[in-house]
Amino acid sequence: MLTLNNLMPDPLRERLSGKSSSVWNCTVQFDPGEWIGIIAPSGTGKTTFVHILYGLRKDYTGSVLLNHADIRLLEPDQMAKVRQQQFSIIFQDLKLFPHLTVRENIELKRILQEPYCDADKVTAMAEQLGIAGILNQPAGICSYGEQQRASIIRALVQPFEWLIMDEPFSHLDIDNTKKAVALIADECKQRKAGFIVTNLDETDLFPNTRKLYL
Repeated sequence: MLTLNNLMPDPLRERLSGKSSSVWNCTVQFDPGEWIGIIAPSGTGKTTFVHILYGLRKDYTGSVLLNHADIRLLEPDQMAKVRQQQFSIIFQDLKLFPHLTVRENIELKRILQEPYCDADKVTAMAEQLGIAGILNQPAGICSYGEQQRASIIRALVQPFEWLIMDEPFSHLDIDNTKKAVALIADECKQRKAGFIVTNLDETDLFPNTRKLYL
């Protein structure tokens, strides 16, 4: 379970003051396995919110509780374990290593601990998303849309209870978006995992998603 208690990022405090939000400065609970959509225009803190959830930022008031534990108070090794077992993430800026191949980027996450899935599943997911042909190419020479699909696969090859996604389909056309949505939904259903996905506009890509507004 994830609980947000009166969360407010320090750098955005003045900008967000007086604005209505169903996330900032509220008490919000995300139940295990729940699918959450976070909708907001640019500049209202979507990426900041994602980074706070993932423990990358501590410049905020309020708290984020994971199973009643304040993530800001976790020791570095405890937070590392959370990121290996409970949280997986698709960053907006992807954070791929450009000189490694697409497959090597994915493998770094897959073999970081005892492998959650085998290498054949990586190939199968790449085929499903239409990037099997670039697995052995350096990530840096691939299109942004191809890199985005690689980042989606990378996030799915580790265990997780929550998948955190920051505008994960921003450079995909509708057909490739639908393929990625289907893969993510299937993996989350199999694991009974929840997800939190940010987006600029309202969409109905994922069914039964609770929508919140920054």
